[in-house]
Amino acid sequence: MPSRRLFLLDAARLAAAFTAAGPSVLHAAPSNAAGYPFSLGVASGSPLPDSVILWTRILPDPLDANSAPRLAVPLRWEVAQDEGFRRIAAKGSVIATPELAHSVRVNVTALEPGRWYWYRFLFGDAVSPVGRTRTAPSAGSMPDMLKLAVASCQHWEFGSYAAHRYIAEAQPDLVAFLGDYIYEWGPFQLQHPQRAVRQNESFDLASYRQRYAQYKSDPDLQAAHLAAPWIVTWDDHEVANDYAADRDERLSSDFAARRAAAYQAFYEHMPLRLPPPRSFANVRMVQRYDWGRLARFHVLDDRQYRAYEACPKPGRGGSNSVGPRACPALLDPSRSMLGREQEAWLQDGLQSSRARWNILAQQTLMAQSTQVPIAGSDGGRFWTDGWDGYPVARRRLLDTLAGSRAANPLVLGGDVHTFYATELRADFKRPASKDNPVIATEFVGTSVTSSSRPQQRTAQYVEMNPHIKFGRSDRRGYMLLEVTPSETRSRFMGLDEVRDPKTAQRELAAFRVVDGKAGVEVVNG
Repeated sequence: MPSRRLFLLDAARLAAAFTAAGPSVLHAAPSNAAGYPFSLGVASGSPLPDSVILWTRILPDPLDANSAPRLAVPLRWEVAQDEGFRRIAAKGSVIATPELAHSVRVNVTALEPGRWYWYRFLFGDAVSPVGRTRTAPSAGSMPDMLKLAVASCQHWEFGSYAAHRYIAEAQPDLVAFLGDYIYEWGPFQLQHPQRAVRQNESFDLASYRQRYAQYKSDPDLQAAHLAAPWIVTWDDHEVANDYAADRDERLSSDFAARRAAAYQAFYEHMPLRLPPPRSFANVRMVQRYDWGRLARFHVLDDRQYRAYEACPKPGRGGSNSVGPRACPALLDPSRSMLGREQEAWLQDGLQSSRARWNILAQQTLMAQSTQVPIAGSDGGRFWTDGWDGYPVARRRLLDTLAGSRAANPLVLGGDVHTFYATELRADFKRPASKDNPVIATEFVGTSVTSSSRPQQRTAQYVEMNPHIKFGRSDRRGYMLLEVTPSETRSRFMGLDEVRDPKTAQRELAAFRVVDGKAGVEVVNG
């Protein structure tokens, strides 16, 4: 393994070892800490041509909030042009406050575009693991390539984070995480279990904070954060399964307070380019990032502003599987997945884009996926929590893509724990033609750990939905994309055994999209 990859993994495992050692490392920590303060590692994200966000949280024991300092404490930070920190590019200090769980986000500015940097935090005598980050290329440049890792859905209960170990080894330029960074239930423990136990559901700020600390204690996840900057968005499990706007499955009267607590915990644990909100009742998550003239990322939020799922089960909120004849609300044009303000924001970003590739980083499968044959049925049967539950809103989005003339729209998704390669068109019931062209290409990644349906069932979905060109649900893993001016290649990387932290990975399939031609081409060999 190249020395750089070993360094990233060793740095993350060193932090985990310090955490396990507890009082034996008091000499490396300030007197007001009970152990190594950087047990959750460090992270970077939201890169601009001259700026990047750095993150950490002071917490010696991931499962004990009382191990943190009781008062606000100062941290120092350094960014260097070299791994040995001989050429310091920027440095400063920041205050970690108990109000934000002693988490910090530092906006480092005046950096050079399109280059790698190394960074670290210092707290008293303790030094954090060293992370590697980079700035985006300059606005007018055309980079030769962007290497992008894409991941989602990492339920602690369902396996190891071996996918993150392989992401770190791949040394990407950027990681896009598309939601379900945490799941809201499971025992609070620092080892991935052999079987899932549904208990300890998070409802308040303290328990959501503890959940993030549990997840971030994993050395392979820490290594992936050390390897490259991340752009992130959320899905449902950062709050509660299948929630929509201000309603959960339980129809809980106090859900607004739960959602605000979950939103605050998410903010506290991510390298987000967002100022502290005045209130966590609403958090503006939409983001836009340019990678020179090569790519523009439109990072979407399909949870906070959506209409409630159509035709839920009696006495419940959340999802269902229904057809349009039994559920006419599916076709209500007033229903939106993104909300009208975000739809307008996306349209503006597409119309102003001069990028070669326009990448929609969003949560779930966008292509239609009927669960039964459409002919002879209730017009198909569709899962209402995904885009199939908002078909008119999806049509508006696809019409926007077609009408904006933004070059090479590419949709990325997660959520459904399945690898998919699809071709998006306005009318999924008719084959692609001059009057019904392929508008965009879609790649959906499987989960890091979370379980899925049997592959036999996925194969049936692919057969019933001819615009879905590939589907694989029996492997966990991630996607690795290479974006160049002439083409984008997507590799579906699957793990042999997700519960084995030393499992092998293999390429399950590879596809390419050619500049100027929407659609999926299989890459052989």
